[in-house]
Amino acid sequence: MARQFFVGGNLKMNGTKDSIKSIIEHLNSADLPEDVQVVLAPPAPYLSLAVDTNTHKNVEISAQNVYDKQSGAFTGEISAAQILDSGAKWTLTGHSERRTLIKESDDFIASKTKFALDQGLKVILCIGETLEERKAGVTLDVCARQLDACSKIISDWSGIVVAYEPVWAIGTGLAATAEDAQETHKGIRAHLAKTIGAEQAEKVQILYGGSVNGKNAPDFKDKVDVDGFLVGGACLKPEFVDIVRSRI
Repeated sequence: MARQFFVGGNLKMNGTKDSIKSIIEHLNSADLPEDVQVVLAPPAPYLSLAVDTNTHKNVEISAQNVYDKQSGAFTGEISAAQILDSGAKWTLTGHSERRTLIKESDDFIASKTKFALDQGLKVILCIGETLEERKAGVTLDVCARQLDACSKIISDWSGIVVAYEPVWAIGTGLAATAEDAQETHKGIRAHLAKTIGAEQAEKVQILYGGSVNGKNAPDFKDKVDVDGFLVGGACLKPEFVDIVRSRI
């Protein structure tokens, strides 16, 4: 089946009011394809600014993180209700930088993902292996473990987009080849078919992330299980539009 092309942009801990406004205004004025979905994730202090600046019907705003409680004494966290109150409709969960640097567990990420969905957010769920795990040949085992934590408690995946981000390719300049990404995405979809059913698995958009840029994005154009990208550093640059347009 044809899945909508999806490009996410994760600004991480980058940007100011002026620079984020400039990025979004560039998207507003760009000639983006009608059939593409774009979701931009600025730092939390700028969610409302991003929502207010965005005028493009194909662009939505995401948080970079969410907590699995409605409210309370959780200093520094952000709730689904607060994200929605800002006007944003999405959140990331499971990004490798939170898995590795902050030591978020698979079960905690699953809990956050379910809570976000239950509260009305859509989720970009990030999965992926380290370089050591890739060398050991356990890429799909790692992805399956991370997905299984969610599939144990989430039955409806219509609000989830999966982003496969090999940790060794994030911010390193290294990138999986389009063929490597297709092989891994095919394995991810096959595993999802076993756990959430073939019909749902066929509908789930699976994005590739890891040093994606305007130059290499077209290489993935004809890979049937690569439904788009989750972009890091390049979303801070004008070439982000080239990535959005890479399927043309």
